[in-house]
Amino acid sequence: MKILCVSDQIDPLIYTNTIKQRYADVDLILSAGDLPMDYLDFIVSTLNKPMLFVFGNHHTEDFPYYKTGDKPVENGYEIRSSGAIYADAHVRYEEGLIIAGLGGSMKYNLGENQFTDFAMNMKMLKLLPSLFFNRVFRGRFLDILLTHAAPLGIHDRKDKCHLGFKCFLWFMRVFKPRYLVHGHIHLYDLSEVRTTKYFDTMVINAYSHYLIDTGENA
Repeated sequence: MKILCVSDQIDPLIYTNTIKQRYADVDLILSAGDLPMDYLDFIVSTLNKPMLFVFGNHHTEDFPYYKTGDKPVENGYEIRSSGAIYADAHVRYEEGLIIAGLGGSMKYNLGENQFTDFAMNMKMLKLLPSLFFNRVFRGRFLDILLTHAAPLGIHDRKDKCHLGFKCFLWFMRVFKPRYLVHGHIHLYDLSEVRTTKYFDTMVINAYSHYLIDTGENA
């Protein structure tokens, strides 16, 4: 299976008429945040593949419509979505993969979708019933954790905004996802580390775009 991961930057290799030819063999799309919804809409409508997404700490214009659930609602009525599936604080079974989402960044000002490590822990607890259900009935807790922020000490930065969440480290040790896909950390140098193995989990920075081939490390 091939998974196209995007985050943080509108990539000219993605936002083009040739996207369908370039990524025709993609089975699933993951967005790790900080991208406008019309960009996600373009990707979904062009590739016609399922997409799961979380919000970051920027491009949160549509975030209030998703706060109460996985579908955008305004004044009590469901409104048109991009076609992408909101995964924050949810566990989804998509294309044979179990995927959980935890969007948002470390709290650094009064902006939206920011959390202390304790608050992210509380949000993480919402996933537990579904994770244990999957462990019993599918033999594993999950395959992919989709986040915006990085884990503490892995790909993160020292400033408060870009500091990673310590609770993600505990999550990986206990629930052993095959991948943790995050955004938030911009890469300006091709030599910067983009993938890091942490116990059983490959941590991937999806900045701009990154293609996962699940068969490569099977």
